[in-house]
Amino acid sequence: MPHSGSLRIALLGTRGIPARYGGFETFAEELSTRLVQRGHEVTVYCRDEHEQPLYRGVHLCHIPPIRHKYLETLVHTFVSTIHLVRHPQQVALYCNGANAIFTPLARLAGMPVALNVDGLERKRKKWNALARAWYLMSEALSTFCPTEIVTDAVQIREYYRSHYGADSTFISYGAPTGRVETDAVLQQLDLERRRYFLYVTRFEPENNPLMVRRAFEQVKTDLKLALIGDAPYAADYIRQVRDTCDPRVVLPGTVFGEGYHELQSHSFAYIHATEVGGTHPALIEAMGRGALVLYLMTPENHEVAGGAGLPFHNEAELSGRISEVLRMPEEERERLRAASLKRVQERYSWDAVTDAYEELFRRLLAQ
Repeated sequence: MPHSGSLRIALLGTRGIPARYGGFETFAEELSTRLVQRGHEVTVYCRDEHEQPLYRGVHLCHIPPIRHKYLETLVHTFVSTIHLVRHPQQVALYCNGANAIFTPLARLAGMPVALNVDGLERKRKKWNALARAWYLMSEALSTFCPTEIVTDAVQIREYYRSHYGADSTFISYGAPTGRVETDAVLQQLDLERRRYFLYVTRFEPENNPLMVRRAFEQVKTDLKLALIGDAPYAADYIRQVRDTCDPRVVLPGTVFGEGYHELQSHSFAYIHATEVGGTHPALIEAMGRGALVLYLMTPENHEVAGGAGLPFHNEAELSGRISEVLRMPEEERERLRAASLKRVQERYSWDAVTDAYEELFRRLLAQ
């Protein structure tokens, strides 16, 4: 339940809202708007300019970014921090462990700081050796630079505990539940309800959209595969993903908002193939829509979908799983879909996430 008394909260380290990119941006929008509904004043630092200074009651602070694969996040967060120091709030929430080095500046200005470290970003294949070294250093900095570490997956919490002896506050990611009934985007993409497999992700090597496409192409079916996504600074890999002559594969780029919810709600099955990260928003969101889930077996993915989805370890196993669910009796598919929905309802409520962050902020201010 929300507590009484409004707070002034700043949120830094994401691309900003409205959410038009990935998990941290969705997190920023879902959390900030709910905090505003509870009477708090929230400022989100954004890279892209919005036509209005308010979005769903949230103050948007536009800081123009430097578009660079390795420097964009760091430079933007640094400049945002300088602005925050000059216009202090009561408490600050930073996203992305790479930004740990900037959190002492906010603390020196009198603001307690929570840092959501996300997953083990240094393992992403897109980073060069220098970037991976920065992320490794940032893991260590995360243990003492902010006032509090936040982890959104039990596996990540245990990693920081075992490698650094650092405790963290565990607050899961959230997701809406229940299917939407509209299907306008399906008509635009020439898809039919329950007649397509779906994968929504950034098109980067560690997320394996190319593996998913190849695994699907090995299966004889008249169902389609909708691969939804894009990525900055990954043009060569994206060309590989799109290099197919299979007419069953649909590659429309990114889809946001209601169209994204429609795709999740009406898929035959959702495929999740990320190797790196903590709790992946797209996986939880698909489960919250009642999707039948096939997931790459990693500790983090299994933490979310174990018992409610079907795991695979490689391309060949994924092809086998696709064939398996095609042969499966419909009542078994519906059982798995219901298990996905129930798991999200029990573990990944946005209102519960907001409760936890509100409690964290008040605890930090009371220290």
